[in-house]
Amino acid sequence: MPKLRKRGFSRIGWITMVILAVALLWPVVVNNSFYITLGTMVVLAMIGAASLNLIIRTGHVSLAHGAFMGVAAYTCVLLQVEMGWPFLLAMLAGCAASGLLALIIGPIVLRLTGKYFVLVTFLLGEILRLVFVEWQSVTGGANGIQEIPLGLPFFASPVAFYYFSLFITVLSVGIVWRILCSEIGRSMDAVREADRIAESSGVPVIRLKVMIFVIACALVGLQGSLSAQLVHAVDPTGFDMNVSLGMVVMNVLGGMYYLLGPLIGTVFMVALPELLRGYVELQQIIFGVILIVVMAALPGGMIGLLSLIRHGATVVFRRRQT
Repeated sequence: MPKLRKRGFSRIGWITMVILAVALLWPVVVNNSFYITLGTMVVLAMIGAASLNLIIRTGHVSLAHGAFMGVAAYTCVLLQVEMGWPFLLAMLAGCAASGLLALIIGPIVLRLTGKYFVLVTFLLGEILRLVFVEWQSVTGGANGIQEIPLGLPFFASPVAFYYFSLFITVLSVGIVWRILCSEIGRSMDAVREADRIAESSGVPVIRLKVMIFVIACALVGLQGSLSAQLVHAVDPTGFDMNVSLGMVVMNVLGGMYYLLGPLIGTVFMVALPELLRGYVELQQIIFGVILIVVMAALPGGMIGLLSLIRHGATVVFRRRQT
């Protein structure tokens, strides 16, 4: 049994190394501003998908994750533009604001389960979106805040901004990975499978869920702050329910119970629509068909394809031996 685990870890390790190598070499290989910006969009989206995976691993599916990203983005931009804060400090303050809101709301909503939690987070996301739209004196209303100045001088270079975003993404995913591999991660799995049994075994279920919820909402704030710098603007449409739903689909496509799953799903969800822009009239149809086929053919997500390949290879090998 230990040998099998060792081989499995080695496989995941090799896949991780390949993904990281591709990410590091991406600007060098493509040498095109459009594809470099596309790469930046992908790595930033990985933060949101990976942080949402933390919440999913506790047994909840949140449709307000995009709204929490918006709280951090607006906080960062307002502190930077109106108060003159340095970008890095404003970004951390934005993450803190998102985490604080999660800390206030978490103990209430996390007592709900299943469809009730999904419904409440959907309503919460809509309430926050309406705040972004209606609080015009602060958020700029439906038009948002435009012409955001560069947070750091080297953000003017697409390559430099890409590598900075990649560094923040690796740091964020590393935090998620460390949590999932720790005793806390094992407690999360126990809570997801049977929260009452876990609680009777001494696991503080609500406290654990709130802690993970706060960490996830704070991490997605990094994506919000950097995304505002990428497009030099922030507006409510960037944080609506569709954004949260997209993060959920990234996890489902890639595989919800593997950290690599949402990362792979992010590449599919972000890159494919951009690459299909040349087929404007058929873009949504083509993307929808591909999405349905992948989800129908791979119920365990794209990462589950590795298990299918391994199983097929084992069957072929055994047949040859016999």
